[in-house]
Amino acid sequence: MTAIFQNIGSHVISGLVNSGRGVMLLRAIIFQFPQIWNRRREIGEQMHVVAMGSLPLVIVTSIFVGAVTAVQAVYQMQSMVPMKYLGVMISKTVFIELGPVLMALVVGSRLCANYAAELGTMKVTEQLDAMSIMAIDPVAYLALPRFLAALLMIPVITIICDAVAIFGAYVVSVMTLDITSSVFIEGLRMFYRHSDLLGGLFKSLVFGGIIGMSGIFFGFNTEGGAEGVGKSTMTAVVGSCLSVLVADYLLAIVIFQIILQK
Repeated sequence: MTAIFQNIGSHVISGLVNSGRGVMLLRAIIFQFPQIWNRRREIGEQMHVVAMGSLPLVIVTSIFVGAVTAVQAVYQMQSMVPMKYLGVMISKTVFIELGPVLMALVVGSRLCANYAAELGTMKVTEQLDAMSIMAIDPVAYLALPRFLAALLMIPVITIICDAVAIFGAYVVSVMTLDITSSVFIEGLRMFYRHSDLLGGLFKSLVFGGIIGMSGIFFGFNTEGGAEGVGKSTMTAVVGSCLSVLVADYLLAIVIFQIILQK
């Protein structure tokens, strides 16, 4: 019994220590913001990596997200709600929840693993130490471009996801679910609110910061050679997904129950 409590206590303390170290790393990255113009080339390269590497995955995933959402919505609304509300139900579901969260989990897992593996390999092969010896700040050269790329590109990817998902839902509704094009579009326009789209994009902005920080933090703190790289990559992905889900709940309360209800 004592060993169980000791194990729990050690994990709690380790989590608190890592949280403090993560805050300090974020502080160091923010202090490098004046160097953004000097690092514009690296930032552009990382933005290209995020966007181009994720685009095929985003398109395929979004099409089926929209299709499944349409099928499930029709199944639940049959004989209960007029089909003219199908479009608004799909759009609100995609804009507020499915687009931001699904892209954060799918694209974020790929991006987080990439960051953690790349930086972790540099850490265990002492490349980060070599950069420090050459008076090159790893935070400014490596962390800042990756953090900003994730922060800025995840919302852009979410917009693409929303558009493709709505298109996928439209095609499936018209071609297989006997919903006319005019009925679907009328539902989209009927109760559309800019706040739904903007709220989802703000969530994706926060998710982008979480994803970038998770990959960078665990990559910078990798230890133990190749095995340590694998462990830090797995921990980064799991931590990122859990953090996104927790943040999604908190942001939903703040945005849609406090701010937009006023």
